[in-house]
Amino acid sequence: MQSIKNDDSTSTDEEIIILYKKNPEEALKIIVNRYTSSIYNFTARLANRNDAPDIVQEVFIKIWKNITYFNPLKASFKTWIFTIAKNTTTDFLRKRRSLLFSDMPTHAGGEKDDENINSFAENIPTEELLPDLVLQKLEDSKFLNEVLDKLRLGYKEVLVLHYQEEMTFEEIGKILKKPLNTVKSQHRRAIMELRKILN
Repeated sequence: MQSIKNDDSTSTDEEIIILYKKNPEEALKIIVNRYTSSIYNFTARLANRNDAPDIVQEVFIKIWKNITYFNPLKASFKTWIFTIAKNTTTDFLRKRRSLLFSDMPTHAGGEKDDENINSFAENIPTEELLPDLVLQKLEDSKFLNEVLDKLRLGYKEVLVLHYQEEMTFEEIGKILKKPLNTVKSQHRRAIMELRKILN
């Protein structure tokens, strides 16, 4: 792939969308250059590093096919891209799970458990659940890699997007298509799970 010019690296996402209308291939090069690393890390942590390259390729194919449908009034370009990445990774994991565990019984609660927000946990400040040192560790890539496999997918998504991609809970809610309170609840529950793991 040809290298991206230095001045392209300072282009805003909005400018890239404008460029796409004039020069689609050049715009896609900039998008790939800007987001490949983040998307790879995101998908690798939700799935695994062996499958991540294939998932990332599928993500950028979907971006290429659907970029004309991007609506800046609904979400930022980064949020839109990570929504595609999240959905592509989820589809990949679902297909794999259906092939490997099609005969296994599922838990009666499932994702519904996350919708039933515990009012007590909802009001506990996250900072009280773990020492500050551990919260700081969540921003460390090596630490994230070590603990993520011990958490359920919904918790992984929130932690990676919040601590690695530095997204707000509002942005995460748009990507996961979940209410803000649900995202906050998942974050708190993930923190509580980490506390159990690290104790």
